[in-house]
Amino acid sequence: MMKKKSIPASKPFLILFLCQIISALDVPLDSKLLEELSQPPTITHQSPKDYIVDPRENIVIQCEAKGKPPPSFSWTRNGTHFDIDKDAQVTMKPNSGTLVINIMNGGKAEAYEGVYQCTARNERGAAISNNIVIRPSRSPLWTKEKLEPHHVREGDSLVLHCRPPVGLPPPIIFWMDNAFQRLPQSERVSQGLNGDLYFSNVQPEDTREDYICYARFNHTQTIQQKQPISVKVFSMDSLNDTIAANLSDTDIYGAKPVTERQPVLLTPTGSTSTKVELRGNVLLLECIAAGLPTPVIRWIKEGGELPSNRTFFENFKKTLKIIDVSEADSGNYKCIARNTLGSVHHVISVTVKAAPYWITAPRNLVLSPGEDGTLICRANGNPKPSISWLANGVPIAIAPEDPSRKVDGDTIIFSHVQERSSAVYQCNASNEYGYLLANAFVNVLAEPPRILTPANKLYQVIADSPALLDCAYFGSPKPEIEWFKGVKGSILRGNEYVFHDNGTLEIPVAQKDSTGTYTCVARNELGKIQNEVHLEIKDPTMIIKQPEYKVVQRYGQVSFECIIKHDSTLLPTVIWLKDNDELPDDERFLVGKDNLTIMNVTDKDDGTYTCIVNTTLDSVSASAVLTVVAAPPTPAIIYARPNPPFDLELTGQLERSIELSWIPGDENNSPITHFVIEYEDGLHEPGVWHYQTEVPGTQTTVQLKLSPYVNYSFRVVAVNKIGRSQPSEPSEQYLTKSASPDENPANVQGIGSEPDNLVITWESLKGFQSNGPGLQYKVSWRQKDVDDEWTSVIVANVSKYIVSGTPTFVPYEIKVQALNDLGYAPEPSEVIGHSGEDLPMVAPGNVQVHVINSTLAKVHWDPVPLKTVRGHLQGYKVYYWKVQSLSRRSRRHVEKKILTFRGNKTFGMLPGLEPYSSYKLNVRVVNGKGEGPASPDKVFKTPEGVPSSPSYLKITNPTLDSLTLEWGSPTHPNGVLTSYILKFQPINNTHELGPLVEIRIPANESSLILKNLNYSTRYKFYFNAQTSVGSGSQITEEAVTIMDEVQPLYPRIRNVTTAAAETYANISWEYEGPDHANFYVEYGVAGSKEDWKKEIVNGSRSFFVLKGLTPGTAYKVRVGAEGLSGFRSSEDVFETGPAMASRQVDIATQGWFIGLMCAVALLILILLIVCFIRRNKGGKYPVKEKEDAHADPEIQPMKEDDGTFGEYSDAEDHKPLKKGSRTPSDRTVKKEDSDDSLVDYGEGVNGQFNEDGSFIGQYSGKKEKEPAEGNESSEAPSPVNAMNSFV
Repeated sequence: MMKKKSIPASKPFLILFLCQIISALDVPLDSKLLEELSQPPTITHQSPKDYIVDPRENIVIQCEAKGKPPPSFSWTRNGTHFDIDKDAQVTMKPNSGTLVINIMNGGKAEAYEGVYQCTARNERGAAISNNIVIRPSRSPLWTKEKLEPHHVREGDSLVLHCRPPVGLPPPIIFWMDNAFQRLPQSERVSQGLNGDLYFSNVQPEDTREDYICYARFNHTQTIQQKQPISVKVFSMDSLNDTIAANLSDTDIYGAKPVTERQPVLLTPTGSTSTKVELRGNVLLLECIAAGLPTPVIRWIKEGGELPSNRTFFENFKKTLKIIDVSEADSGNYKCIARNTLGSVHHVISVTVKAAPYWITAPRNLVLSPGEDGTLICRANGNPKPSISWLANGVPIAIAPEDPSRKVDGDTIIFSHVQERSSAVYQCNASNEYGYLLANAFVNVLAEPPRILTPANKLYQVIADSPALLDCAYFGSPKPEIEWFKGVKGSILRGNEYVFHDNGTLEIPVAQKDSTGTYTCVARNELGKIQNEVHLEIKDPTMIIKQPEYKVVQRYGQVSFECIIKHDSTLLPTVIWLKDNDELPDDERFLVGKDNLTIMNVTDKDDGTYTCIVNTTLDSVSASAVLTVVAAPPTPAIIYARPNPPFDLELTGQLERSIELSWIPGDENNSPITHFVIEYEDGLHEPGVWHYQTEVPGTQTTVQLKLSPYVNYSFRVVAVNKIGRSQPSEPSEQYLTKSASPDENPANVQGIGSEPDNLVITWESLKGFQSNGPGLQYKVSWRQKDVDDEWTSVIVANVSKYIVSGTPTFVPYEIKVQALNDLGYAPEPSEVIGHSGEDLPMVAPGNVQVHVINSTLAKVHWDPVPLKTVRGHLQGYKVYYWKVQSLSRRSRRHVEKKILTFRGNKTFGMLPGLEPYSSYKLNVRVVNGKGEGPASPDKVFKTPEGVPSSPSYLKITNPTLDSLTLEWGSPTHPNGVLTSYILKFQPINNTHELGPLVEIRIPANESSLILKNLNYSTRYKFYFNAQTSVGSGSQITEEAVTIMDEVQPLYPRIRNVTTAAAETYANISWEYEGPDHANFYVEYGVAGSKEDWKKEIVNGSRSFFVLKGLTPGTAYKVRVGAEGLSGFRSSEDVFETGPAMASRQVDIATQGWFIGLMCAVALLILILLIVCFIRRNKGGKYPVKEKEDAHADPEIQPMKEDDGTFGEYSDAEDHKPLKKGSRTPSDRTVKKEDSDDSLVDYGEGVNGQFNEDGSFIGQYSGKKEKEPAEGNESSEAPSPVNAMNSFV
């Protein structure tokens, strides 16, 4: 007997989703089917019932519907037809009922307020939308009011009223201060639901003048601000001070301290109130109390409990919030405010009403002609809603009659329907709180059966599992379904089958004999159709050897086995898990085909390991536990390279493969990671071993691929972490049979070396690639795009062939095929080559030059025809050179410059041009052979630019108030000079700059005398030249006006000279200025941006030796003086000599020099002895003339420091002489006074010996004198000083 039942919920993935229609026809949700069936309209999208719009934007009223045929749309406004064609501001979207009201182009939103309803209609009925109420949002301004300041006593309560303007929708209220910071709220100070700010008790810190209430209207994104409210809190202490100041000492005074008060409700007022809320909304109840201390609020429901999962407390428990309220939430809610002095309570009686809500909404009905059906519309609400019906948007009482239809309250009953009974019915459920409107169509269809399951669908099921064979169908009237097995089998019946209402055939326990073809037949009075599906039964997947419990010592190795058996047509995948998670990402875990191996086990490897085997139809798993224990103490392990493998054996010899096996040698305490297999070709390269492949260390056999015509020998190398073993002994030899080549030469090219040839080259095959004796190459070529036959030649032992007599640069198709005595290699692929190139034939034409600025130009040209290139176009070369400078009108030979532009470019930029110059250029095309002819020379000129700096600036002839400036014109004027700009400013002793003066000098001048300057003042000068384009770079210099015209004392260092050797340089200079200057030398590599290096000069010498220089390097040097003046010389540049082996003879080792020095020393010794004897005898040096010269300093005003004469002296000139006289009373000559002393001709002379013994420097007359006390004689000079005196 046939048995029918519904498909269990546990198998939803095997079912097509169906439209569930009670007592009606099921229409499967098949897109193709739905497109073919006629259907009344259905509203799919519409705007909300209460639609608040932004008055600044276009109004869009949504109305979308579907149906077959597609529906048309119409609208009503305020209950009457809305003719959109008569309103230019209103349009309807194509294929849609959505209205767009254009407000942004002149329309006013207020003019379109009203109630709108959309109707979608086709030949099978009409559906209507909800009544959509359109209202523009409003954000009115705050009414102006005069706000009086609030003066409150400390501890009293206070309410600051907000009273925001009424907007649509209502605004969001918040309180802030003048700095737009939210006012802090707490249990004491909080905002109520009406927006007012409540103070349970005020404190002195509440005093402020900027309590501001803001109203934010989200719809228009505007914020309105109330006038600031001022609050002044008077404390008891300040009030007592005020009273005391106004009463006499005999008066009794004193305000009461802050008084604590029991709670009083600020809102709501009274002891009871009522609240009505609608079902599904959020219920908000509020209690805010005054009192001191601040009261605490608690909420209870009388006679019940607050709903635990829908109740929330907000605003410091002053607000009770219950979401999604229902009729069960009606009742009395009590809030209790309590502090230490007492409590107060308020009871709010809550009534929950309900707008209509659906119990059973009407659902679409699809019927066959003659069938019965019902539409049910059941709704509930508080109060109970009334139900009314419409047919195609018209009240059913005045709609066209239908004899098959009968209305019974909330139900419409249909009997023996016909196709003309198709219509859309609307159910309206309404009460005083709202309404519900639902569309449901009745669609009467007469359709022959259709089977929606694809034909010949294949179902695969594991044996002993249920099999579900689909037969999704549709027809009207509803078809009957029958199943057959096999092409001519009998109808299926019996308890071994289950037939579902949706056409599915279920075989509860599928066996191997269930395999076969099944036929589903669907028939009704309009026709019959059938479909075949196929069922295959697969063997289940099993784990025939499961992983077992293992105990392993730490740092040991363990393996779990998982050997499976599965259906041969299914592809299994094996996954290993550790503790139900993925295996650690660790190279110690090795997953094999049938096992899991863990190397070097650690404690963290302890756990449960699971083997999971998945196929497309089933999944099995098995688990085992691994326990890791500590390893016993072991002696120190010695690690070494593995021993070589041995006992190599070749088996399974075939023409192109062979199997190699071996026995591993000892691992030497380090596991073998892999084996390397090498081979020797005894036929072509005897004695040379090549890499073949490598395999993991757990593998001892490998299948090797072989090449023909090779005499193979194999050997194996074992590798561990320590290194490689020695190679094993070679295996026996195996000679493979010859065969034709498998491959052709690689890298085939065709490139001509001459205009009339084609050179074909390739890479020759290696010996074992020949596959047999007699290796040759078949070289073939033919001209491309010409109907020619292939020309071929066979060559041997070469990798190049030259084809002569070819046209110049034409494409050729080329191929090279290998062959040997046994035949040819596979047909080779063709490559394209070209015969030889020749020089291009024509020059680029239409060369144009566009000068962009004084140093940049852009050149354009027309490309040459590709046929005239006669080779691979590599680009174009632009030759350009300077003809003359327009400012100097002098021609000079300048080397041509070349710019190359790759590819087929037709323009390029010429950078680095000299301004105000005449240039020529030409363009040539370039191919692989060389350059083509040049285009005619094109002349262009660059405009003027800014000049370079003047070539020099000298400042001479300093006087008290003037300086003479001389300069040289710029090396590169870059145009016609219009003038020179001189700027200068004074510099004080702290290097601060004074006011800047600017002078413009005609261009034909080369000197200038600056007058009316300050005496003894340093000036800094900035000098640059100008053209009509602008100013060039400037040159700077410094100079000082003198203090005394007769004896100038301005400091200056000049005539800096250098004498350079390989690694050192002698620097000397001339100094003019005050004595006791401290000199320093600064130097650095010329052109470098590195900081100057500084060397201090000992004493006031005017020479210095720079050491440690790099040979063959250009240096810059300058000399400066430290102190108040802080000036430097101009820079000098010198270059050290190149490094070379020294050929100089060290003078100190020469005999003549040693003899000379001995003679000098002896002479000095004799002189000293004579002086000593004469002194002991009371004798005097013949220096009477010197003493006379110094007798009267008033007659001969000599400067004490440098011995020069002048009319002016500084303050030191008027100091008394030391000990009253230059000559002591005993007439002996002191060291400091003897001008003839050898010391005066020693280090006092500005000179020295350099490293090769030659004398350098200048004698300047300046002497350094060291004072000697008492009557001691002058010290004996050193030999070096003596040498200086002789010079």
